[in-house]
Amino acid sequence: MPQIPEKIHELSVGQVAARSGAAVSALHFYEAKGLITSRRTAGNQRRYCRDTLRRVAFIRAAQRVGIPLATIREALAELPEERTPTQEDWARLSETWRSELDERITQLSRLRDHLTDCIGCGCLSLDTCVLSNPDDVFGERLTGSRLMGERRERRLGS
Repeated sequence: MPQIPEKIHELSVGQVAARSGAAVSALHFYEAKGLITSRRTAGNQRRYCRDTLRRVAFIRAAQRVGIPLATIREALAELPEERTPTQEDWARLSETWRSELDERITQLSRLRDHLTDCIGCGCLSLDTCVLSNPDDVFGERLTGSRLMGERRERRLGS
C-alpha cells in the first residue's frame, strides 16, 4: 500500500484510490451521493482531506455487510460537522444496523429455502409461490392477474 507523507494534508483522487482500494469511479460515485467531499483546485482537480480515507473505509465496511448507501449517507450526516467516524461511531451504528441485517438474513434464508419450489415452474405465477406472492397477501380473495385489473378498475371508477 503506498505511503503518503504526513506533511501532505490533501490527496488526489488517485492517491485516495490507491490507499483505500476503491476505484476512482467509486470515489466519484461516493462524492456524487454525498458520502465524501472534495475541493477543486484552480486546475479543477479534486483534492480530498486525509480523513477521507477513513470515511471510505467506513463506507466500504458498511457496504460489505449489506448496508445500503442511503443508510450509510444518513449515518454520516448525523455526525457532528460531518466529521470522520470513530470506533465508537462504528460500534453505535453497527448495533443499530444489526436488527436490519438480522431481518435481511431471515428473509434471504426463507427465499433460499423456497427457491427449489419454483425451479420447475419458470413462470412464477403459482398461487402458492413465495417468491412472486410472499405471505400470500391477496390469495384469500383473489388469484392470478385479476389484482391488476382490480387496481385499474379502481383508478378508472374513482
